Amino acid sequence: MVKTGFIPQNETTRISLVRHAKVHNPSNIFYGRLPRFSLSPSGHLEATQTAQAFKHLMIDDLITSPLLRCRQTAKQILKYHQHIKLRQSRLINEVLTPFQGKTTNVVDARNGDVYTGIDPTYEQPKDILFRAQRFLYRIRIKCFKKHAVAVTHGDIVLFMLLWASNMPTTPQNKIKFTTLNIIDEYPATSSITTFCYATDRKDERPSVTYFNPNRQLA
Repeated sequence: MVKTGFIPQNETTRISLVRHAKVHNPSNIFYGRLPRFSLSPSGHLEATQTAQAFKHLMIDDLITSPLLRCRQTAKQILKYHQHIKLRQSRLINEVLTPFQGKTTNVVDARNGDVYTGIDPTYEQPKDILFRAQRFLYRIRIKCFKKHAVAVTHGDIVLFMLLWASNMPTTPQNKIKFTTLNIIDEYPATSSITTFCYATDRKDERPSVTYFNPNRQLA
């Protein structure tokens, strides 16, 4: 069971995955990896609120997806941790999908499933989980018994949550995620999901906490 409502500060290796803040998207495009999608005014407010949740915590590393919306969110966190050099990693980039550039209505009609029946040259949940785990293991080695923060995208967080909860990482479980008694929402924009590892074993399933500091703004 995922604990909620706080960011853990203990002796484990902690990696907080932050989903980027809300995006300015008046044309309702499923933007995927398209460039130049920046935060909306409410997104900037969200990012500020999330950054304040880290303000008084010790952070040893800060990494971001290469996309603008993540970099803007990460820079708010960096304001309180200027001893860190912000790094980028493609391992936590957005999903590679053929729906990129289509309207959100197309994806909504599929209940957010951008995987079923898709050409195998695009990513499936197992591909996303594989690269997310590669990323987390690298950070676990670099920041053993420390705290790292990474700004990324919703499905990266979701499939790691499923795996950590011993749930199959399938498109079907993405659709019915809120019924699985893990957390009561799809990882919200600017939410913080922290994976805590007690050892350096590569196959360790971490304990997880989820914190949405912007819930009152929704």
